[in-house]
Amino acid sequence: MRFTSACVLLLTGVAPWYASPQTPGAQLPDAPNRETVQRICSACHPAQIVLGRGMTREQWGGIVSNMISRGAKGSDDEFAEVVDYLAKNLPPTKPGDTPLAKTKTARPPSLIDQAGANDKQVVDEDAAARGKTVYIAQCITCHGTRARGSERGADLVRSLVVLHDRYGNTIGPYLAKGHPQGKSVSLTQDQVVDLSHFLHQQVGDTLRTGPYNNVLNILVGDPREGKAFFDGPGGCAQCHSITGDLAHIASKYDPPILQLKVVFPQTAAFGRRRSPSNSRKPVTVTVTTASGEGVTGVLDHIDDFNVSLHDGSGQYLSFERGPGVKVEKHDPYAAHVALLDEYTDKDIHDVVAYLETFK
Repeated sequence: MRFTSACVLLLTGVAPWYASPQTPGAQLPDAPNRETVQRICSACHPAQIVLGRGMTREQWGGIVSNMISRGAKGSDDEFAEVVDYLAKNLPPTKPGDTPLAKTKTARPPSLIDQAGANDKQVVDEDAAARGKTVYIAQCITCHGTRARGSERGADLVRSLVVLHDRYGNTIGPYLAKGHPQGKSVSLTQDQVVDLSHFLHQQVGDTLRTGPYNNVLNILVGDPREGKAFFDGPGGCAQCHSITGDLAHIASKYDPPILQLKVVFPQTAAFGRRRSPSNSRKPVTVTVTTASGEGVTGVLDHIDDFNVSLHDGSGQYLSFERGPGVKVEKHDPYAAHVALLDEYTDKDIHDVVAYLETFK
């Protein structure tokens, strides 16, 4: 299997990202950098979603790193301020407090409960509990305890029949036509609806924002094979040194964030320590005009017709691309981008296991 950008989220895993039910008008604690948190985080979801969710600095760093990889906008300094604010004002639950998972309230809502199409199914917890009984009696043997499938049955969480279903309107007709394995499934309409609620609950719980999606143990590779890939076909040693820029790399990042930095080094990430400011190297470009005049600067925009940049003095320059105009793009992360089409899952795990040995 080729390693694509979408796979990294599956390999890295994401800490649970949901908050306890909020009272109307709930506000973030009044402390330094609150405005930064509100501005950056509210671009995708209410910033107050973090309330009631206490975590360590490393855990908040993992959350912020994941948000960056999913498109959050801001500078390295601003993201560091977000992590600092969350770590100081929303620390882990103190001993003696009632853990969120053990409260007797309903399952905390996740981001999937706050977004989606107007016709998305709203899961009824009581109906889902009844649907679980139906599932155990009729489906669990082949489809597994969490509906993720097995050698005997399909993964229902990824089933288009389930994903398109609304209150049994596709599940019911599908079962009525006859189970593909030849097993007779006879359910009442109420049982079909209850089963629908249970399966939609499983879909929500297995998303990035669900309670089952804890950070995965990704230290499953072979450090020796990771070293061989690092020094050999991966070409990593041509630009990096374990005694230079990668010295003590494992003491800076925990494994999931370390993996993110291996695959997408241009992504700001926060782990065991605060990441340095301006750590990302810019993409530069050299434009040589038809008259032979050349200028080099930080790339602003490039397409088939125009290229723009900021030169060493910060001046903005734009050029039309045409006959006689030569454009050379210098991407410091080009080798990493090229490897996205070459990596296998095993290569990634091996390299991370190798780098993890350098504390």
